Amino acid sequence: MRASRIPRTLIVLAMLGLPACITVGPDYTTPVLDVPATWSRLDATAGPTTETAADDDPGRWWRNLNDPLLSELVEEALKGSPDLRSAQARLREARAGRAVAAAGLFPEVTASGSASRGRTSGETGGGGTNSLFSVGFDASWEMDVFGGVRRGVEAAEADLASSVADLQNVLVTLVAETARNYVTVCSLRQRLGIARENLASQSETLQLTSWRAQAGLVTSQDVEQARSNREQTRAQIPTLEISLAEAEHRLDVLLGKAPGTLHARLAAAGELPALPDRIAVGIPADTLRRRPDVRAAERTLAAETARVGAAEAARYPTFTLSGSIGLEALTVGALGSGGTWSLLSGITAPLFNAGRLRGQVEKQDAVREQAQIAYEKTVLNALQEVENALVGLSRNRERGEALAAAAESASNAATLARQRYSTGLVDFQSVLDTERDLLSVEDNLASTRADGVLALISLYKALGGGWSSQSEAAAAGKDTP
Repeated sequence: MRASRIPRTLIVLAMLGLPACITVGPDYTTPVLDVPATWSRLDATAGPTTETAADDDPGRWWRNLNDPLLSELVEEALKGSPDLRSAQARLREARAGRAVAAAGLFPEVTASGSASRGRTSGETGGGGTNSLFSVGFDASWEMDVFGGVRRGVEAAEADLASSVADLQNVLVTLVAETARNYVTVCSLRQRLGIARENLASQSETLQLTSWRAQAGLVTSQDVEQARSNREQTRAQIPTLEISLAEAEHRLDVLLGKAPGTLHARLAAAGELPALPDRIAVGIPADTLRRRPDVRAAERTLAAETARVGAAEAARYPTFTLSGSIGLEALTVGALGSGGTWSLLSGITAPLFNAGRLRGQVEKQDAVREQAQIAYEKTVLNALQEVENALVGLSRNRERGEALAAAAESASNAATLARQRYSTGLVDFQSVLDTERDLLSVEDNLASTRADGVLALISLYKALGGGWSSQSEAAAAGKDTP
């Protein structure tokens, strides 16, 4: 709408300061998305999942794993994580931004004062000494007739809500990453133990083969094959130790500590946490309401929508009221005896800007559209993460059961092969094959069990677990709005 077409009555009312304001631009409404009623991959018979509501606090889901050391590490991460401190700073920035935006709704008042003392020349004046004191007050107010400032406040409040959700999302990610790296440490320690046990067993096999070679029962080829098999197993240990050290160092950094700080404590880490029998997953709509990243994306969309209105308001006239009071006197006590004052109202209207303001509106509307697409994509990604975690958890359970049975059989086969080889009933190749199979199956079983716990962690994270109002307020350092 062009400035020349604005009704004169509206201009007069605005200049008089009467409540004749309007708000231009689109009003925000939360998009309605097509969300499934239930999870397509939810299969209670294939995995320990249920849609029944949980009795425990999902913000403290890691306690369900019943690992005291993990609980200690998570609590320390919530206090010292650099990522969390950065999110806290962004939240403080958003709070300050809201205060700055809201200040535009009120008049601005400034004060000034001065004092001077001088002496005139005896040749050109009276040669006397004079003092002059002055005090001034100035006030100005840009009336928000078309809602540009109000839209800015609306955008700032949405930005603040988005920052709160970002802080919650950092909490979710921080807890999940701490748990993941702790599980990785436990898994690598278990795999190291398996490798060392197999190394010891293969060393015994090498000794047995050496004795049989000395007795002339086998050739030196069997000895060299046994030694090669043992050294291949030995070569896996440094690789596992490197991965273990890297996982420990990642935990150190997550907790805001120097690498190596937690090494002694993590040496006491026990077995992998056990999976709970039942896990509450709820319905998709509940998950979307709980996930902080979805709420952050929705609030970002609300902020960008409000900024479209702010850009639109810039195309309309602005109305200002300003006034000043000045007091001057030769003595401080006489300042209130007289003075000057002025009151001024003004209007500024854009007449020609070569389409710049219209282009700003179109640009901001494109930004709003991008935010809406990002919100829709965030929702889809959230649903995808839950579905992936559900199928991963259920199928991992089946894989673990199969590998457990395979590991038992491989252990029996390796024992029988060594016994039969020692009596000369089978050749050495049978021993090599069974020992290699045993190491491979046991290592795969340990990795699969770790993958099961990691899938559970992914499910909790995908469901938006890992934060609560209490932990969020403590992390923010004050009550969140």
